[in-house]
Amino acid sequence: MSGQTGSAAPTDSVLRPLALWGGIECTVNRVGDCYQDQLLRNGHHYRSDDLIQIAELGLKTLRYPILWERTASERVDQPDWRWADERLELLQQLQIRPIVGLVHHGCGPRYATFNGPNFEQQLPRYARQVAERYPWIDAYTPVNEPLTTARFSCLNGHWFPHKTNDRAFAEILLRQCKATVLSMQQIRQVRPDAQLIQTDDLGQVHGTLQLNYQTEWENHRRWLTWDLLCGRVTEQHPLWDYFRWVGIHQKDLTFFSDNPSPPSLIGVNHYITSERYLDEQLWLHPAHLWGGNGRHRYVDTEVVRAAPERRIGLNGLLKQTWERYGIPIAVTEAHLGCTVDEQMRWLLDVWQQTEEVRKAGVDVQAVTAWALLGSYDWHCLLTRQEGHYEPGAFDVQSGQLRMTPLASLIQRLATGQNPGKLVPPGLGWWQAVAQVY
Repeated sequence: MSGQTGSAAPTDSVLRPLALWGGIECTVNRVGDCYQDQLLRNGHHYRSDDLIQIAELGLKTLRYPILWERTASERVDQPDWRWADERLELLQQLQIRPIVGLVHHGCGPRYATFNGPNFEQQLPRYARQVAERYPWIDAYTPVNEPLTTARFSCLNGHWFPHKTNDRAFAEILLRQCKATVLSMQQIRQVRPDAQLIQTDDLGQVHGTLQLNYQTEWENHRRWLTWDLLCGRVTEQHPLWDYFRWVGIHQKDLTFFSDNPSPPSLIGVNHYITSERYLDEQLWLHPAHLWGGNGRHRYVDTEVVRAAPERRIGLNGLLKQTWERYGIPIAVTEAHLGCTVDEQMRWLLDVWQQTEEVRKAGVDVQAVTAWALLGSYDWHCLLTRQEGHYEPGAFDVQSGQLRMTPLASLIQRLATGQNPGKLVPPGLGWWQAVAQVY
């Protein structure tokens, strides 16, 4: 496929030690008419001292939210900077570099939601205001996970605008990516060396022989955020005809090839659920998993449960990313919603797989311990508010931060120490399942 793959020689950066970054789950998403805010739910909105305890872990880089919906909720030209001023000043004092996120699984504030053109017009205005107020910030993620957000909002219907059709999916994906390009243009007028750290979930889709056509299509789709920003979605791209078929105008696609904005760093978010398995043998699976594409009925489930021998793992995905783009990579979310023992095994597994591919010449610069303060209701993809809490490095259920054993592992990795026997012995459940095969 012409123009769709690339490779690069190893760079000096792979010789530098692998860095451990941190991140705070900060989603502001909308379900129906209700905006949900993780920073209110985990209490970080009220506790600036959280950052001091995070700094004590030894972290020097933090994915940090200065979200549009929170800062300029009523009008883009009426931002309230008080919260951001306090937190960013403290991060400077603590010598922690923020990678600033502007929209995190959000649809934009009510006056500029992403189902209309105001989103791509107004977000760049907000981005420039952030850059002008904090010119020392040199790294941004204007829109977190555009592809994943478009899927959840417009194919699965989980989040606003609760659509379930390809046209809506394509429009909102393109609008988020266009807003990213335009936002970085505005930011770089203030800070020319500003980096775009572009995140999205990355897995691979596997399936039965009968569903090869669907798995092939989804394995093209998984790259779309980065393909669009890199200007690779041309008439030679395997999904060009798909976009045209669902009604996307050619000029809305050529915008990206005319205005390429490749990431400075590709942010790979990878979960144990990121690799999928498609199976038309419905009787082998619970009825609530049954779905289809209009041509075949099938289930879409985790490969680690349905066919663990097919799983390629994070190391394989990082190699694919490097071969495709030749752009430096960071694992920008590493988290497992499970017991603390399994969380520790998962983070160490991610770290070790990343170190392994670096030895093979893949330029991965960091792993990010995600959801340091835990998260609420991700078990149902934030579609309901049930108060289901998963701790991270800290447990915040008391209203104050309490370190979990995961924090000790993070501290050792962040400061270059050997984790030794800190991680409980034994395999992670995902490794034990694979051993059966």
